[in-house]
Amino acid sequence: MKFSELCLSRFSARSYTEKSVEREKLDAVLEAGRLAPTAANKQPQKIIVVKDTNKLSEAADIYGAPLALVVCADKNTAWKRPFDGKNTADIDAAIVTDHMMLAAADLGLDSVWICYFKPDILRRILNIPDNLEPINILAIGYSGEKPAKKVRKTLDELVVWD
Repeated sequence: MKFSELCLSRFSARSYTEKSVEREKLDAVLEAGRLAPTAANKQPQKIIVVKDTNKLSEAADIYGAPLALVVCADKNTAWKRPFDGKNTADIDAAIVTDHMMLAAADLGLDSVWICYFKPDILRRILNIPDNLEPINILAIGYSGEKPAKKVRKTLDELVVWD
């Protein structure tokens, strides 16, 4: 599939079948996250694979997905811009998540990026150490949903030419 087709076909799935994600596909998704670029190649991400997503119900709605990847970042190891100290941990984690989300779609899996979660409860449930910040959750599985038509702004609305 061409990249443009992949971008058009991927959607945020909010309901899933009970079908498990095959280990080979999970490994390929995680590999895409490993290969994702990070600032100064610091790779501050830590990905927690949660196969029993019911345990996350107190912290987030996983929409019945059989698998969740909790993407965390270590702000202590992430690159910092020297001019203003901007820490790139969040950006790096977002790039890693995006790569995994697109890899999942390429493999015929559906996903949804979840940022609406209770970090303190997630930390407790998964024993996330203090040096790691949970940035987002990527729920993955097979959805029975039909994707809604995507409404996107035009390039003229998004791009400013200098």
